[in-house]
Amino acid sequence: MPEPSQIHPASPVLRGRFQRPSWLSSGLFALFLGFFLWSLAGAGMSLQSLIQGLPNMGTIVGEMFPPATDRAQPIFEAILVTFQMALVGTVIGVILSVPMALLAARNTSPHPLVRYVTRSIISFVRTVPDLAWALFFVVSVGLGPFAGTLTIIVDTIGFCGRFFAEAFEEVDPGPSEALDSIGSRPLDRIAVVQIPGALPSMINTGLFSLEKAARSSVVLGLVGAGGIGAELAVSMEMFRYDQAAFIIFSIFILVYLVEHFSSRMRERLLTQIR
Repeated sequence: MPEPSQIHPASPVLRGRFQRPSWLSSGLFALFLGFFLWSLAGAGMSLQSLIQGLPNMGTIVGEMFPPATDRAQPIFEAILVTFQMALVGTVIGVILSVPMALLAARNTSPHPLVRYVTRSIISFVRTVPDLAWALFFVVSVGLGPFAGTLTIIVDTIGFCGRFFAEAFEEVDPGPSEALDSIGSRPLDRIAVVQIPGALPSMINTGLFSLEKAARSSVVLGLVGAGGIGAELAVSMEMFRYDQAAFIIFSIFILVYLVEHFSSRMRERLLTQIR
């Protein structure tokens, strides 16, 4: 007959619920806490100013209602221009991102130096803020939607170039190695294996970039890059808060429709691909 110890194994030793952190972890946490408290002062955080500003916020919100529709037609035209900027900039940016991503991906780049240089360019483009690019193009080509469209193109390259390259690197290498063994050219492997394998992820990224561009194009108008942002800036500067409320509502409708369209297209395209 087996011993009881053979039927019921020994109970595991329970560890303590919390482990005492090391001196290094405690010191790093203390440094972070101190830097955060210092950053509160650097960021200008002031509860007193917030409380004092609440009546002003209430006054502005009260002046926003009811929204003024006396300039509905030019506002709708500016909304249309904003969407056109986002659409054209995204499409051109996505198209230009594909060759950039192929040069930046580890399994499609012709040389490590080319990969390093291309990734550095994409990182630089992505690092510079949209407003900085907008100011650069406004000075270069003048005020208007063209400067905003160029900004969205550059921003899309920085956004899609990185994620397209990662999508190419995540493709199963088996089919590509099989084609390589029978003497296929690199361009053939890219067209037959890499792009089709990364296409679902590229569609997701491209549609997300369209949503991102629709929101960014609104802000670009604040610096003269065309679109509805210019109308919003003028309304706020002239203290026409009722008109600004109508513009904000129009912007909300635009962004909502773009996000809804993007979600539906993403579901439909991915269903067809799979």
